[in-house]
Amino acid sequence: MAALPQISEAEYEVMKIVWKYAPVSTNEITERLTAVTDWSPKTVQTLIKRLVNKGALTYEKQSRVFVYTPLVEEQEYVNAESSSFLKRFYNGDITAMLSAYLEEDRLSEEDIRSLRSLLSSSSKKGGE
Repeated sequence: MAALPQISEAEYEVMKIVWKYAPVSTNEITERLTAVTDWSPKTVQTLIKRLVNKGALTYEKQSRVFVYTPLVEEQEYVNAESSSFLKRFYNGDITAMLSAYLEEDRLSEEDIRSLRSLLSSSSKKGGE
């Protein structure tokens, strides 16, 4: 499996648009991002070009319009980034991460109920 490209936070915002709307034109990406950021159209175009150069996006020219599709699957990227975060900040120990969140009161009662439900259903699927 080829290594996933390193994607900056700004580039990730572009990727989220492409993952959601692909195939999507430069103008559509630009319109969606300039509506929710203070980025200029030139900035968005630069980010798109970087993603193409990194191998995260591909494009085809349809008439006079460039249309982009992802070369990286969203779930694959999110899984890799989640794993990287866990390794980098918690030595890969999810219990340490959850403990830190609990100690800092970052988890609501609803979050805790959801986690209990997930753990309960997971243990039923995997056996005891």
